[in-house]
Amino acid sequence: MNDKVDKLVIFLAKRDGIDKLVKTFQYVSKLLVWHLETINPNAAHRAKQCEVASGMSRKAFRSGRFLTGFNTLRRNPGPTPTYKFLSVFGNAGEMVYFFFDHFTWLSRIGVLDANLAKKMSFISAFGESVGYVFFCVIEFMMIKEGIEKERRIKKSLLSESNEKEDEIKKIKVDRLMRLMAVAANLADLIIGLAEIEPNPFCNHAITLGISGLVSAWAGWYRNWPS
Repeated sequence: MNDKVDKLVIFLAKRDGIDKLVKTFQYVSKLLVWHLETINPNAAHRAKQCEVASGMSRKAFRSGRFLTGFNTLRRNPGPTPTYKFLSVFGNAGEMVYFFFDHFTWLSRIGVLDANLAKKMSFISAFGESVGYVFFCVIEFMMIKEGIEKERRIKKSLLSESNEKEDEIKKIKVDRLMRLMAVAANLADLIIGLAEIEPNPFCNHAITLGISGLVSAWAGWYRNWPS
């Protein structure tokens, strides 16, 4: 399947696909607010409305997402005790993030007490940050193992072998995907830190905007149909 429209339809049919699209809207809008707030307040206000609406809709799309981490731990936590240990903390952090995100969303749309929003958001961001730290460690370990495997294959490659070349290609593709995952996790970690411990760097509109777009576009790349 080589048609780009077909691939776009498949991409947008996935929950992660539509989430990355709306996330792009959200953080492009955030950058527009920063750019327009002094030169065109009316346009900045409209961009802000788009940013808020996109953020709220993403939380609705993620309903029940915490079950993904639970199912991963239940079915395939990892091949070794080390991976299982890291996976437990990574997925537990992600589960906390997505579970409490439900309450953040409900409080911000007025179903629950609006005063709960800040507390729920803090707990959600804390779980998210913990999860991303452990996921980054897992990705770096997998990248290291891939590099070592690639070196072993190259050393044993006495003559041209299409099978071994294909294996090396798969390792390189896997490494690129894992680097995209690391980029997305680090970008989301910055966004989480902005919520946990507000500071001039993490909370700046440019930092948040760029981090959000890095996360969104890395997700586009990883989820785009091959």
